[in-house]
Amino acid sequence: MNPLLVIADKETRDALRNRWVISATLLMAGLAFALTFLGSAPTGNLGANPLAVTVVSLSSLTIFLVPLIALMLSHDALVGEMERGTLLLLLAHPVTRSQVVLGKFVGQVGVLAVATVVGYGAAGLAVGLQGEGADPESWRAFGALIGSSVLLGAVFIALAHLVSALARERGGAAGVAIGLWLFFVVLYDMGLLGMLVATKGQIHEQIFPWLLLGNPTDIFRLYNLTAFENTRTFSGLAGLSGQMPFSPTVLLGALTAWVVIPLLAAIGIFRRREL
Repeated sequence: MNPLLVIADKETRDALRNRWVISATLLMAGLAFALTFLGSAPTGNLGANPLAVTVVSLSSLTIFLVPLIALMLSHDALVGEMERGTLLLLLAHPVTRSQVVLGKFVGQVGVLAVATVVGYGAAGLAVGLQGEGADPESWRAFGALIGSSVLLGAVFIALAHLVSALARERGGAAGVAIGLWLFFVVLYDMGLLGMLVATKGQIHEQIFPWLLLGNPTDIFRLYNLTAFENTRTFSGLAGLSGQMPFSPTVLLGALTAWVVIPLLAAIGIFRRREL
């Protein structure tokens, strides 16, 4: 078997043994069910599609939850092996450093994908199959939400691998991982809001959208709340989507770039690092 797949399989089995898969799945399913049924309760009176409302609600939950799970899952992917002294043993086998990074990345993205599909999928099916059900576009929006949630998780797993390749100890990697979560989930948007207030909204309309591409959580939010008509209506972004210069395909491409660039940087740093 390809060494990359062997390492990915080991990461998956480690996650199962450490109960990461079960814990992440139960957490995502529990929060998704709670948010879904509480959020869709008034839709019967308003005539709104419950599944479309669920997509809007889960988009907000994903921005906070998935990056945190991804960073906690993978921040010690490399530095943890160094501290335990198992990395030199691993590299004594016929495997390259690039295959080590990629194998760990693939295995951890697979763990997050299982937790997302099972956790969110169960809540979505419960809502979509009840009552009058959901229209095809709402199902497509829900499928896009699950896929883009996995992609957002892959972004932060790639960033965590970059941190792990640079860190000297696990404690430092954990601290930087928490800092990354705070920066991208909380501080970045607060900075943009402060910039708008300070300049009294005078930032050029052609510049501001590009600033949103500097944050993968903003790209995820824009994609899920503007790509489909139903979600645009319930999220209140129908007007904004017409002014955005980016198509859904471009937003997915930008999110993919956020995966590829940190992962290549992690591979480059790890290949040159002295162990």
